[in-house]
Amino acid sequence: MVNNCANPKCAKPLHYLREGRVFAFEIAEPAPVEEKRTRRLEHFWLCGPCSQVMMLTQSADGIRLVPRPALRFTNGPIKTAIAS
Repeated sequence: MVNNCANPKCAKPLHYLREGRVFAFEIAEPAPVEEKRTRRLEHFWLCGPCSQVMMLTQSADGIRLVPRPALRFTNGPIKTAIAS
């Protein structure tokens, strides 16, 4: 169960899901050699301020908190396709 922001420097308590972002990752559980590995879905939450600048990713090392990529805007007009 998610109780706090996944950013250890923040750890804001979760009261409502109105702000922030929830991340779901499939986590493999270790199993003996003769048994099939089991997987479980684990949820993480970043509060509103943290989710503005950071995101969570999954790697071989586990779940990591990484900077969110900056959005790039162009100076040109936005082109849209209109069906006729």
